[in-house]
Amino acid sequence: RALDLKGRAIMTSDRELQRIVLDELTWDPSIDAANIGVTAKSGIVSLNGHVKSFAEKWSAEKAVQRIANVKAVTDELIVDLPGEHQRTDTDIARAALNSLEWNSLVPRDAIKVLVENAWITLDGEVEFFYQKEEAEYAVRNLLGVRGVVNTIRIKPLVRPSDVRNKIEKALERAAELDAKNISVEASQGNVILRGKVRSWAERSEAEHAAWAAPGVTNVKNEIRITEM
Repeated sequence: RALDLKGRAIMTSDRELQRIVLDELTWDPSIDAANIGVTAKSGIVSLNGHVKSFAEKWSAEKAVQRIANVKAVTDELIVDLPGEHQRTDTDIARAALNSLEWNSLVPRDAIKVLVENAWITLDGEVEFFYQKEEAEYAVRNLLGVRGVVNTIRIKPLVRPSDVRNKIEKALERAAELDAKNISVEASQGNVILRGKVRSWAERSEAEHAAWAAPGVTNVKNEIRITEM
């Protein structure tokens, strides 16, 4: 990060942020950046163009999120499957069910799969967020998939005060986070995070810590990204 003569962080211009994002997309070997367009304004990055798989679309979005000074990402990339990658909905559904069954972190028979026009919708109920996340991971990279909608629900298990305490302890343990700058509210499985961090990566780490607590069904992340 560039600093001025007094050691203060210099804000990245829109044009500079656009260049950094393009460099990151080009550097990532899982992404073909040739058909991806990037615009940046006030820390908000927009992606547009075409990619060859949903996995590549997901990778592009995550690549942008890990860049400093990125405050939000809008992903308008279109998955344009090559002919040899196209599969019928029946083939995709069969592959999705097999992938879920072979993932030891996904509860057996807990997830239902619907496939329509190469889009996978996951439904069901699990006890932890990581199980919901793993179910999506299990189907995201399948050949022929254009997108994934994850509507899996999480069962509430514990008291709000216990949830808040567990999240606060997790934030304190996180090496990359300054926990004193983050506040936690919890009620009936709903968690609200407020405060400020230095990057999107830190914001995401705080949200991930909140989701890891048992009984959390929803996380509203109101943490701001600021120069500190």
